[in-house]
Amino acid sequence: MGELFHVRVGVRGYELDIQGHLNQAVYLQYAEHARWEHLRAAGITPQKMQAARRGPVVLETTIRYLSELRAGDEVDISCAFEWGGGKTFRLRQELRKTDGTLASEITAVGGVLDLDARRLVADPAAELTKLADHPEVLDAS
Repeated sequence: MGELFHVRVGVRGYELDIQGHLNQAVYLQYAEHARWEHLRAAGITPQKMQAARRGPVVLETTIRYLSELRAGDEVDISCAFEWGGGKTFRLRQELRKTDGTLASEITAVGGVLDLDARRLVADPAAELTKLADHPEVLDAS
């Protein structure tokens, strides 16, 4: 496996809940942002996916909240694809404060949808590799 992909995000005041913590729904937005940045780093854009009539889908997500995030915190969001056999793959993500504190773990099951047939493609790693300018970033070998 290559170097773990990550992106840094600053927690903004308008993303907080009434307790002053990062709102639970925003964790999903941060995870989605990191996933798209990971694809973009591989050279895969939404426009490329649309042109190929392919779309990424999330089928299941689990979030473990471990340490609160507050306004002004900076967080590094990792993203790792775990390829297996079949039509789905796993995404493992961590949100870590810059001091190294693990704030949350996010695990997702995803796939690549054939936008015309409305079915998952048989080999999502191969589909994304075909679209990538830098397939090594996906670690799909």
